[in-house]
Amino acid sequence: MNGFSVPVSTCQPLKNNGTNYTQVLAEYAANLTYDKIPAEVIERAKLMTLHTLGVSLAAKMDELAQNAVKIGSELNNGVGGSATVWTTGEKLSPANAVFVNGTISDILDWEDCSWTGHPSASAVPVSIAVAEDQHSTGKEYLAALIACFEVCMRVSMAVQPGPDFDHNQGWAISNWNIWAATTAAAKLMGLDATQIDKAFGLSCHFAEMASNMQQATMSNAYHYQWGHVSQSGIEAALCAKYGIANMQGCFDIPYGYCEQLTDAVDRSWLNKDMDQFMIMEILIKHWPANMWVQNPVELVADMTKKYSIKPEDIEEIVINPPIQYRMHCPEKGYSSLMEAQFSTPFVIASYLLDPTPNPNWFTPDKFNDPRIMELAKRVKGGTDPEDTLLHSFNVFQGGSHPEKTVTITTKDGKVYEESMRFHKGHPKNMLSREEFVELFRMNAGQYYSAPTVEKLIDFVLNIEKVENMAAFGELLK
Repeated sequence: MNGFSVPVSTCQPLKNNGTNYTQVLAEYAANLTYDKIPAEVIERAKLMTLHTLGVSLAAKMDELAQNAVKIGSELNNGVGGSATVWTTGEKLSPANAVFVNGTISDILDWEDCSWTGHPSASAVPVSIAVAEDQHSTGKEYLAALIACFEVCMRVSMAVQPGPDFDHNQGWAISNWNIWAATTAAAKLMGLDATQIDKAFGLSCHFAEMASNMQQATMSNAYHYQWGHVSQSGIEAALCAKYGIANMQGCFDIPYGYCEQLTDAVDRSWLNKDMDQFMIMEILIKHWPANMWVQNPVELVADMTKKYSIKPEDIEEIVINPPIQYRMHCPEKGYSSLMEAQFSTPFVIASYLLDPTPNPNWFTPDKFNDPRIMELAKRVKGGTDPEDTLLHSFNVFQGGSHPEKTVTITTKDGKVYEESMRFHKGHPKNMLSREEFVELFRMNAGQYYSAPTVEKLIDFVLNIEKVENMAAFGELLK
């Protein structure tokens, strides 16, 4: 003996809170089947698949998208595998394919936004890749996709920050995406509830830490997060598939996961409304930009059309209330894709000069284009206190959205003012099937032939009839 004694209690496994949240979620994921899901939820899952695929294909020529393809191939030691890289049609292992596809899903920042982030950037790539690998049916794909959204939304809401949080402290936006990735992969691999419980436990170790690096640097490397966390979810499911000891109850054990993210843990979210489908509360972005930029650009689009206002007519555009961290207009231009996407002035100026949203808004030459910069400088914040990001998310999580008022003053002295709370794509103003399809045609049509685009639309909208999801890759050759 060295005189140092350890209390017996610290040598024993730390027990849970006497709850079974993890087990409930694991059983839910394992047991959800296509026939238990309402038709409107199935429809939304198909349309979200179409939208995520479309905005990913539209990013095909972005430098980061092309780099992601190179990285995925290098990780794979060359081309070969069972899962499709969407922008090239090449095959890689599922884990390496989702690194690429998860990354490109977020490059244009055009996919979705739940109450806490972008679950589609992991949910759709992982569900498609593992479904291809496992030769799953379309119905099995849809059940896994919906299950992973439901788990991810509940877990992420349980660990949201408290009232004094500032997003400059580092929001864990990609951390909780692992619950979408792990759930989808585990379910499609056929893991039972106990194995899924263990995969959840390992995901606590594989999840990314909260960091302020994205907010502080505005690096386009931000988009790699979604590829990496998607890859990690597949790895967690594989580890559980081949067997790990213990590692259960991660949402019940103190500091297993929840307390690592926030001091305002609300575990009631973990099994909240299990008979309802929270996927229906996910926002779809109508514009390739940060979610808090959606209302201002939608208002400018509506108003300039309604009043026939041309870019050269505009003296000033005022956004009220202004948006925290989203009103920047650097004197010398924008340094990265992310900095531009997160700038209300830049996105509005891009729309005014090119009213059809497209990836060309974000080519590097646009970041300091004199015409864009001149218009961007005319976009200013109003006099009301700014909407903080935390406040904005709290409003959204409560079922609403921060209202914005846009005032356009033209050079002849005329003043136009309108307000909006629910832009097109908000759950309370959702896109129609026809609008989803037209967005997909516009996005995929950037680089793919009309026959290929129509085949992809038909495949996704009738995916419940697909007998073998491996057929998906044939459409992108």
